[in-house]
Amino acid sequence: MLKNSAMLNIKESLDKLHLEDLKNEIHPSLFDVNDEYDLLIVRLPIVEDELKFSSVGFIITQEDSFLYDRSSDELTKLDDKFVTTHNILNKIIDNLLKAFERYRETIADIEEDLYDNQNIDSFMKKWLELKRDILRIERVLMHTAETMDEMIEHYETKDNFPINNFINLHEHLDRTLRSATLQYSKLDYLYSFYTARINDKMNHLIYTLTIISAIFLPLNLIVGFFGINTSGLPFTNGSSGTLGVLSIMVFVFLLSALVINFVRKRGKSF
Repeated sequence: MLKNSAMLNIKESLDKLHLEDLKNEIHPSLFDVNDEYDLLIVRLPIVEDELKFSSVGFIITQEDSFLYDRSSDELTKLDDKFVTTHNILNKIIDNLLKAFERYRETIADIEEDLYDNQNIDSFMKKWLELKRDILRIERVLMHTAETMDEMIEHYETKDNFPINNFINLHEHLDRTLRSATLQYSKLDYLYSFYTARINDKMNHLIYTLTIISAIFLPLNLIVGFFGINTSGLPFTNGSSGTLGVLSIMVFVFLLSALVINFVRKRGKSF
């Protein structure tokens, strides 16, 4: 009864804005020091089938700490003021570290596909999704790490504060943040590699079209010339005029092909 009464008193003493912050499932990380209590909200990524974010809220008083339960809209008193708080956060952060490996594996698979020239058509869709997710993770973890810094700095002089445990938590956050930054940079590299390959294909296509145009341009001129409806055109009076024009077109075609081939070989020699 005394326990319930204490929790009720704590809840009633909360600032209305702080209570609204606790109810917000995706509230940014926050450490706010007050006269009667301290408010700690830690927002972390949840990597499942799709990326989500969830905030865990704590109220820390002089004697105890409380976890806010959104399902019941109640404050639950924790067994130990700091140790239990650490254990709850440690479990979530450990899960994040393990789940983040999925991003590394996915990026490694995309890299292999690029090298092997496979699944190129789906690259941009995957790249945009990964870029968006990792950027959001990086931004949230950066703010959460700063919040943990504020908390550690505030409580480090307290005798019952397990500073090493919370420094270890902070190190795990930093490790995930560094990994996110590394994967973000790797995505930029993969995009540069992808665009280089696409540009190379485009250049090859344009080069091929240029060669085709160079070969058929003289042929088009010949066809256009003999298509003029005027008198005095060559081969108009004989029965073999069409054969003569075709012979000229074949000769011009072969000559153009030889010239282009000569220019290509000369270009490669430089």
